[in-house]
Amino acid sequence: MNPLSHLLALPEEEKSSRGLLYTPAEIAQQPSTWPSTFELFQERRAEIRDFLRAAGNQREADSRPTVFLVGAGTSDYIGRSLAQLLRRLWQCEVIAVPSTDLLTNLQDWLVPGSRYLWISFSRSGESPEGIAVLQRALETHPDIHHLIICCNAQGRMLRETAGCKQVLGIPLPDAVQDRGLAMTSSFSNMVIFGQCLANIANPSAFQSILDQLVESGKSFLEMAAESTAELARGPFKKACFVGSGPLKAVAKESALKLLELTSGKTQAMSESALGLRHGPMAALDEETLFVAFLSGEQAIQKYEISLLEEIGRKRLVKSRVVVCQSSSTQIRANTDQILAHNTSRPLPDDYRPQLDVMFGQLLGLFFSMRWNLKPDNPSPSGAISRVVQNVLIHS
Repeated sequence: MNPLSHLLALPEEEKSSRGLLYTPAEIAQQPSTWPSTFELFQERRAEIRDFLRAAGNQREADSRPTVFLVGAGTSDYIGRSLAQLLRRLWQCEVIAVPSTDLLTNLQDWLVPGSRYLWISFSRSGESPEGIAVLQRALETHPDIHHLIICCNAQGRMLRETAGCKQVLGIPLPDAVQDRGLAMTSSFSNMVIFGQCLANIANPSAFQSILDQLVESGKSFLEMAAESTAELARGPFKKACFVGSGPLKAVAKESALKLLELTSGKTQAMSESALGLRHGPMAALDEETLFVAFLSGEQAIQKYEISLLEEIGRKRLVKSRVVVCQSSSTQIRANTDQILAHNTSRPLPDDYRPQLDVMFGQLLGLFFSMRWNLKPDNPSPSGAISRVVQNVLIHS
């Protein structure tokens, strides 16, 4: 029985007392929930396609709307995971923009006379900033179309926009509305839905990729649970995550999971593989766990392996861990631990975020337990909460 399975097998009373009632199960359920999200997309595909057509998404390439992927925190990292895939398959400008930035600087982001489509991601649909910026956009820019992906069918973002002709709300299955503080299952399923959107013209192409993700996800969970439980017993006081392209978003989300679930007791940072040398490398030391999400693209991977080699040569960190599509002699020579995906054929980086992020989620879970915190509610001071509270919206 791997360490995650052990937590799932605990008596319910013990899970509740230790704050393990939700988070371990929500991490573990992910691969089995992804097909349900795909089925939901298939059921609503025609409706979504009509909405996107009305938004101008099928016009000539030079007249298509600019797409904003909107969210805060983890929901922002969903957009960052998807931006390159959507840009390539939709052949239009796609930008991940935090809802927090749009709330304070809305007019700075909008070019007069340009067309926009906003795709908003939210677990609860109750974030004060997300609701406020959506309301403001509807009032001041009624020509913007909004597609809202939310894990809570009763969330305000969906309820208060119901009936608006320029808004289409899509609630995901209730099972993926995480009850724990940290977003895990919500993150991966909204990423899955975004990948479905990218492949709306050819969903069968994504179906084969999804089958690989589900199969690989189950075996990766077991491998990652063993690895992260062992790492949590190590002497690490901080961690650094790096990734390139869509995997940079995975690095950011993994760092956030470790910070959230340890209530900041384990410090975490993230960067791109090339960006780390430009200052942030100064934070690495003998108490640092270094995690690299290696690209499957050989041209990109060369830069990442070069970074691993430099860090090892300079002895900057305690341990280097690599999550990758497949191993190689060069990778093995420059890392202390490798977690390679078990897939029948290589997965493009664009489809790896929901797979790779489970390593970061599990690292957060087991480090949280190391600090004797309750993963379902790891912030005893109340510094953070499941839904951001007490944000006064200014006009």
